[in-house]
Amino acid sequence: MHQEEDWSNIISSRSVFSLHSFKDVWHYRDLLWMFVKRDIVTNYKQTVLGPLWFFIQPALTTIMFVFIQRAAKIETNGIHPVLFYLIGITAWNYFAECLTKTSTTFKDNAFIFGKVYFPRLILPLSIVVSSLLKFFIQIFLFLIITFIFILSGKTTVDIQLTILLFPFLIIVMAGLGLGSGLIITSLTTKYRDLALLVQFGIQLLMYGTLMLPKSGTTGLLYNLLKYNPMVPIIDTLRQALFNTEAPDFMLLAYSFFVMIFLLLIGFYIFSKTEKNFTDTV
Repeated sequence: MHQEEDWSNIISSRSVFSLHSFKDVWHYRDLLWMFVKRDIVTNYKQTVLGPLWFFIQPALTTIMFVFIQRAAKIETNGIHPVLFYLIGITAWNYFAECLTKTSTTFKDNAFIFGKVYFPRLILPLSIVVSSLLKFFIQIFLFLIITFIFILSGKTTVDIQLTILLFPFLIIVMAGLGLGSGLIITSLTTKYRDLALLVQFGIQLLMYGTLMLPKSGTTGLLYNLLKYNPMVPIIDTLRQALFNTEAPDFMLLAYSFFVMIFLLLIGFYIFSKTEKNFTDTV
């Protein structure tokens, strides 16, 4: 006679992509903040200048861009070149840091993943949050330089209502970096060379995104800038502060949907890869 078995706990396989993963992240939120603190404290702990690198890196990059701009006589939509490039570099740095650091999640943390269980998604999310602090520090640098330029009469600021989109733009930048990084880190468990290609690609894409205003390009270059999801975000930031050409809300919507697409694909591949990555890393 068949007898029904009454089990107190039933362990079953979970779908690769489910909301339960996000519930786990919330349950381990204290660990998330611990990783955020670790990223902030250890990032520049062994450097001589420490947190000053938050200011030095965008400042030096801006000087290089301005030098190229003056040599090539590139128009900057009536914005002072220093401010034109500095706001773009600040936004790009946040996106790029989210992408590059997330793209090495499995490789950099294999020693942790192989010893103890916690939601693997916590580490990429901690990178997004900790990089946000660096982003706000660099925004503070931008505001200081803008204020100095205003006092010296070198520029004027004409703040627009689109400044209210600032939180939305941050979310889209974070989502683009996180989604892309999740896809890449999942692929690099098998294809190690991809990590080197990402470093080169990010640098190349930075010049293509920041050097020229979209309005100053035509043909193929215009289309490349038009469909780069970071370009509408940076253009909107410039317009919100300096009242340049009106932002293209259709392109902003395009950036948002690209972010959603990358996040869905990234979460799916990441969840699938984390189940057996120790066999390939």
